[in-house]
Amino acid sequence: MSTQNHWIKAVRCSDVPPREGRSVQIGKREIAIFNLGDRFVAIDNRCPHKGGPLAEGIVAGPEVVCPLHAWKVNLETGMIARPTTENSCVAAYAVRVVEGVIQLKMPLYSPTEITNTPACLEGNSPAAWSFGAGTMGEITP
Repeated sequence: MSTQNHWIKAVRCSDVPPREGRSVQIGKREIAIFNLGDRFVAIDNRCPHKGGPLAEGIVAGPEVVCPLHAWKVNLETGMIARPTTENSCVAAYAVRVVEGVIQLKMPLYSPTEITNTPACLEGNSPAAWSFGAGTMGEITP
């Protein structure tokens, strides 16, 4: 499967308060962006357990607690930290800040390359990306 990674403008830094998360829509994917105080991190916004909105969870150190059933997700890796017997995950994305705007490094796929395997287990993103006009969601070099 061939991919190209591009930096996508997601949200202004000022829109994500310290120790909180915000949800953004990038193409067909909902991403949770968190402000950890000294840096920003981004993961898919749906808990693999029951689809809880992770951006609405409580940030506890390097993890977020899902608001539905208290599963803990590591914000750096996307791996499930609790329950410890669970071998599932959500995709985690590289983040950079350029002129006060958070950008995410995201792979671009054609619709024929979609898979149901979680991105963090196979090393690739399972989504097909489509982008609309406007400044946020725009591909940058």
